[in-house]
Amino acid sequence: MDICGNSPFQEAIHVTHEIFNQAPQLAGHDMSADAALMEGIEREGAGWASGELRRLGTLAGSERAQEWGRLANEHPPVLRTHDRYGNRIDEVEYHPAWHELMTVAVENGLHAAPWTAGRPGAHVARAAKFYVWSQVEAGHGCPISMTYAAVAALRHSPGLAADWEPLLAAPAYDPGLRPPAGKRGLLAGMAMTEKQGGSDVRAGTTRAKPLGSGRYALTGHKWFNSAPMCDLFLVLAQAEEGLSCFLLPRVLPDGTRNAMRLMRLKDKLGNRSNASAEVEYEGAVAWLVGEAGGGVRTILEMVNMTRLDCMIGSAAGMRAGVVQAVHHAGHRSAFGRRLADQPLMRNVLADLALESEAATTLMTRLAGATDRALGGDRAEAAFRRTAVAVAKYWVCRRAPAHAAEALECLGGNGYVEESQMPRLFRESPLNGIWEGSGNVAALDVLRALSREPEAREAFTAEVALAKGADRRLDAAAERLHGSLSALAGRTADEAAFGARRIAEEMALVLCGSLLVRLAPAAVADAFCASRLDGDGGRAFGTLPPGPDLDTLIGRALPT
Repeated sequence: MDICGNSPFQEAIHVTHEIFNQAPQLAGHDMSADAALMEGIEREGAGWASGELRRLGTLAGSERAQEWGRLANEHPPVLRTHDRYGNRIDEVEYHPAWHELMTVAVENGLHAAPWTAGRPGAHVARAAKFYVWSQVEAGHGCPISMTYAAVAALRHSPGLAADWEPLLAAPAYDPGLRPPAGKRGLLAGMAMTEKQGGSDVRAGTTRAKPLGSGRYALTGHKWFNSAPMCDLFLVLAQAEEGLSCFLLPRVLPDGTRNAMRLMRLKDKLGNRSNASAEVEYEGAVAWLVGEAGGGVRTILEMVNMTRLDCMIGSAAGMRAGVVQAVHHAGHRSAFGRRLADQPLMRNVLADLALESEAATTLMTRLAGATDRALGGDRAEAAFRRTAVAVAKYWVCRRAPAHAAEALECLGGNGYVEESQMPRLFRESPLNGIWEGSGNVAALDVLRALSREPEAREAFTAEVALAKGADRRLDAAAERLHGSLSALAGRTADEAAFGARRIAEEMALVLCGSLLVRLAPAAVADAFCASRLDGDGGRAFGTLPPGPDLDTLIGRALPT
């Protein structure tokens, strides 16, 4: 015992219980402080929204918002089929944190606000906000994304669009089942898939019986109904003329609840905060959208918009993962040096940052193409037709591997729930499945190439903008040209067998072209060396010697 009466045993306890060599909580930073994102929105005509984006980014990085994300996932939604008296109510209860997240999303226009904004760059600004706010918690983005996409489909029926669009675009989150006309704002969901069909929506057996005046009674079962507490849904059902698209509200104009029964909520791998349900329609009243028998064509307008959001969501997940990894490595030490100073860890971090920046650059370019295509630019519409399918396939494929590697950068600390990394990892496969798996997206790329020559030409023209700027990109573009030319001599089955290879080649060459033209030289050089020239491995952290790692990692640092 020493002169103060402390024993060596007490001193040992004090040292053992001291917390050191742990990264501080990542909070209080601006999630929009993302060089690739901010440069992208400026290029694509939404620089006017930078102030709004900064404010949203500051909230997204706050401890308060991070806590909303945690609570929404730790307290998933609960289905209440009946009230205490036995009355059928078919309601889903959410934690208050879910409603906080939704309120911020809607009030910042992440849902359908761009459709009525009437300002160039509105869809780009919305994409950037969706990217930033999704990093707080991805699950609530589902009803936000579908509301955004539903407007495109509803415009196939101008009368319905005139009735519903103003409330869908209103910047007011107003939850609860009430007559639509009495609400300040509405949200939209979707129900396409059935248990016997999945992506083969034409195999659906839900039936639509005409009631007159454009109304139908729907009877059937849907295997996945996304966000069942939305106010209205776009639903596919078989009419006399064939598969058709319908608008089905939860509450009818007279205040009665529509005959849409929630059977159970799906127990999902990720996306825990968001409810997905199996539903049955027992003569539910719905209105025809578009032409009878043209349901696939009508709802594809919605699907094509959600495809872009799937890609944005995956890019957002990559950004969230690399920021966590860089933050941790900058504060954690091992073997006498900070992790961020260890050569191999620097390779891993730089490679993760490179993949994230490529995805973000591609995302902003496609958001710009969407904005201009909706404004009547036919060339941008043609480019978007192929490029969105390519990007949806590739970026969503890369997200799970990226999330796993980012988690591993935190080691055991990343494997526990408090780190948020398990949530990120569980979420990462979702966008690759949503609105058509990788095979569906890759086959759609082939469909566009074979049936829409202008889409192929627009894609080739985009890539050619960087011709002569990098020999490795030029060589990759030439290889891609050979692959595309070879499709003409293949049978349909032979082409389908190699569809993923084609989509991958197109994605890498497109990203290379964008980075060579738009990104810092260090980013473009590292991408071309590792992704196009073959001087890189199959795992992250296999960049060749030479790239400027300081620039790559520095652009991923949170501020």
